[in-house]
Amino acid sequence: MKSQKPRAVVLLSGGLDSTTTLAIARRQGYEIYAITFSYGQRHEIEVTAAERIAMFFDVARHITIDIDLRRFGGSALTDNIPVPKGRGNDEISHDIPSTYVPARNTIFLSLALAWAETLGAHDIFIGVNALDYSGYPDCRPAYIEAFEKMADLATKAGVDGAHFTIHTPLINMTKAEIIVKGRELGVDFSMTSSCYDPAPDGKPCGQCDACILRRKGFAESGFADPLLYKKDGEHP
Repeated sequence: MKSQKPRAVVLLSGGLDSTTTLAIARRQGYEIYAITFSYGQRHEIEVTAAERIAMFFDVARHITIDIDLRRFGGSALTDNIPVPKGRGNDEISHDIPSTYVPARNTIFLSLALAWAETLGAHDIFIGVNALDYSGYPDCRPAYIEAFEKMADLATKAGVDGAHFTIHTPLINMTKAEIIVKGRELGVDFSMTSSCYDPAPDGKPCGQCDACILRRKGFAESGFADPLLYKKDGEHP
């Protein structure tokens, strides 16, 4: 029997934010089509995490798109550039870090848009955040609003009168608030992966910006982080 639920494409990285975003979309009554990107990132363990999460939430379909952004480089996540470690919260939020991947969300949202139009879906969910974030320009509300306008202009569905909505339910939430919301929605955060530079066994480094923001969020939320971090001085 064909589902009567509206369809939504959810960008699922395997991290804490995207997983909570998926749970929110599911609670709002959407039939979930999850899309993950294997783009040459050094933390590709997150792709495996995304597969676990998609299965856990029993999404209608989950696809992984292969894009080799290492061909461009220019980021600590896709090039031979050290991942920043041990930065303070003020430093993390001050400048655009070397972990910024040029035009990443534009690339990802464009492919999500293409799939959404094919599915007849007009809703796309992405877990960007403008509060506890690492200074990425493609996580800002102004960027999301601009992409939404572009989506209506650039698609047949838009020309025919449809309106695409880019949902950003976490945009004004702190990391702690995101964790609390995820817990309310039944998210098992042990399935998620946030680290930019994990050990080969997937254990997070605990010192990169993503780990620092995650650990800060859990500390402020009052919940324990279920992940075990690499001990100080321990080699990968």
